[in-house]
Amino acid sequence: MIPDLARLASRGESVTLELKRSTGELREAMHTLCAFANGQGGQVLLGVKPGGELIGQQVSEQTLHDIATARERFEPPLDLHIQSVEIASGRSVLVLTVGGISDSVPYTFDGRAYERVGNTTRKMAQERYELLLLERAHSRRRWENQEADEVPLQEFDRQEVMRIVEAARSAGRLVGPVGRGLPELLDRLGVHHKGRLLRAAVVLFGKTFLPHHPQCELRMARFRGTDKTEFLDQRNVRGPAFRLLEEAELFCQRHFPLAGRIESGRLQRVDRPLIPPDAMRELLVNAFIHRDYSIAGGAVSLAIFDDRVEIWSAGRYPIGITPESLTRPHLSVQRNPIIAEVFYRAGLIEKWGRGTNRVAEMCRAAGLSAPEFAEVTGAVVVTLRVNVGQTLAADWGVLAPDRGGVADGLGGFPRTDWGGFRTDWGGFPRTDWGGFRTDWGGFRTDWGGFRTDWGGFRADWGGSEQQGNRREGT
Repeated sequence: MIPDLARLASRGESVTLELKRSTGELREAMHTLCAFANGQGGQVLLGVKPGGELIGQQVSEQTLHDIATARERFEPPLDLHIQSVEIASGRSVLVLTVGGISDSVPYTFDGRAYERVGNTTRKMAQERYELLLLERAHSRRRWENQEADEVPLQEFDRQEVMRIVEAARSAGRLVGPVGRGLPELLDRLGVHHKGRLLRAAVVLFGKTFLPHHPQCELRMARFRGTDKTEFLDQRNVRGPAFRLLEEAELFCQRHFPLAGRIESGRLQRVDRPLIPPDAMRELLVNAFIHRDYSIAGGAVSLAIFDDRVEIWSAGRYPIGITPESLTRPHLSVQRNPIIAEVFYRAGLIEKWGRGTNRVAEMCRAAGLSAPEFAEVTGAVVVTLRVNVGQTLAADWGVLAPDRGGVADGLGGFPRTDWGGFRTDWGGFPRTDWGGFRTDWGGFRTDWGGFRTDWGGFRADWGGSEQQGNRREGT
């Protein structure tokens, strides 16, 4: 134990470690423990010189009593672990440890909140403290876990519920009997509690969203050039989250150029998507599961420019997550754990906080820059720097962005022709719901021929018969 302690102390003070000579500096140690609890957690070693030398101190009943008394001055009560490590006869180092990122943040000591910046402890700004208080209230009483009293059971889409249940069963993330009635199915998915429907159920399986839930909206636009001066195409859609995800993917398929070439010995072209489909889906899924649904006028927005693609979602980053942290190992912090759990059961996410790292890896493997993460005017923005205005096929020897050279007349855009080869967006590209034709309301898409299996239900593709006119924003 002593060698381990010596190695720890030799690293010096950091964002998670503080060294104190003795309990004579107990008050300062408590300030630092408060800062650790408001951050990533950490340890204070009492009985260690600033340079890391273990000197120890006498630890009496009075010493432990003083620490216990000081601990009572934390609000809310702090889970503080105390360990005494004897390094010489009559001399010990006290190791005080606290965890981080809990629902009880922010902590205060003697009425003041503290935070850790590098190896320094400082008083927390009042604005930051008030924001953390709001986040704490949200973690226990969230928008998604409140009852949806205004929505009757018949306003939920049983077919959509069954689709996701079958996907979860096929993914091995929903085992055992699930029942046949809609309340039983919603119970198994965690969105129906003690006979009450939760707002999360509306987001995932609702059929009607106005007037009570206008935020269940996806806004999509293709702009000419690099600003928002002129629309080339626009669609606004309200619907359950899984269908909105599919609508976003279809919009991307419609407007992204697809580079391709014919290889010797192959009957079919080899196609190269503008953005790796799995990466695009990961970012879209994150937008739906991490956004702040309490903002009634909020939405997920997909904006396609000539030189970039932007995904906007209402709300700030959760506590403990920063734009910079998303490109390195980080904890998985969920703003809407109920909604995220259903996406997890459906096989669309994991719970290890690796999603954004995987996106960066996939983009780099495809020769693209890693996505840029930012927080702008209370919204999370992800930007992918890609050349949408011109296909990436220059080095493939193909510049035509059409899939077979046939125009469909959709506002002058190249036809998205899936006939003759299979397009697989990670297994979730569906346009039919359980085998039925999807009518976009003015843009009907009929698929048939090839079969794509995902999560236990079937999407039929091929034939590429597209009929209708360009759909304007609704």
